[in-house]
Amino acid sequence: MLLDLLCCSLYALAAGIIVAGLFEHQGPRKKPALFIAITALILHAFILADGMLMVPGQNMSILNVASLVGWLISATMLLASFKLPNTILLPVVYGFTALVVLLNQLLPDLHIMHYGIKPTLLIHIGFALLAYACLSIAFLYALQLAYINLRLKEKKASLLHSSLPPLMAVETILFKLLLVGTVLLTLSLLSGFMFIDNMFAKEQAHKTVLALMAWVVYGMILFGHAKFGWRGKSVITATIIGSILLTLSYFGSRFVREVILS
Repeated sequence: MLLDLLCCSLYALAAGIIVAGLFEHQGPRKKPALFIAITALILHAFILADGMLMVPGQNMSILNVASLVGWLISATMLLASFKLPNTILLPVVYGFTALVVLLNQLLPDLHIMHYGIKPTLLIHIGFALLAYACLSIAFLYALQLAYINLRLKEKKASLLHSSLPPLMAVETILFKLLLVGTVLLTLSLLSGFMFIDNMFAKEQAHKTVLALMAWVVYGMILFGHAKFGWRGKSVITATIIGSILLTLSYFGSRFVREVILS
């Protein structure tokens, strides 16, 4: 419990330092926030290992999976912060991850699975988690793009303007994330059809259909951008729709089964 609370506090502290810096002329103090975030990620990794790796099997409860996704996104965004303009997104990511860690401690649950019996499932799950993490980051960049567009239209002076990255840089990163995420989602779906007995069985059908719908949405975005130069509001809206469909696919049914109906 103490380790979980410490991890949450470190994530929140890192987010607070960055948010405070966004409204200062000199910008966020990145070094203290970086050190604190790295410490939080290390503690979070120990928490995940302790909570998920059980004998026998693995505890893949909905909050454990959400915590793992939060860790993946936080670690990826932290590494990307050395090269990409994502400072304004870090507090959102750290705040979400802190909340999931806290909820996982307050609402513990068990959903034991045995991947050792069928290790090929790990390939499918690995691609699925990486795809979701990448496309979730794309969702955050879409929100950032929408906010920058709004600020540019309003043409109001703000201290936050100094922390906003260039519009074209954010848009370029968004399409790269969508491309990588869609490739990973494609590999996830293909591995699912290869390694899962029946992807359209009763307990799997809704997940498969929603994931395929998300895949079509992301594919349309990339095709429309390459062929017709789609950008701006239509791309942002479609990215948000794709993210909602993918979230419902990954977590929707499990939330109903494990939380509402439990």
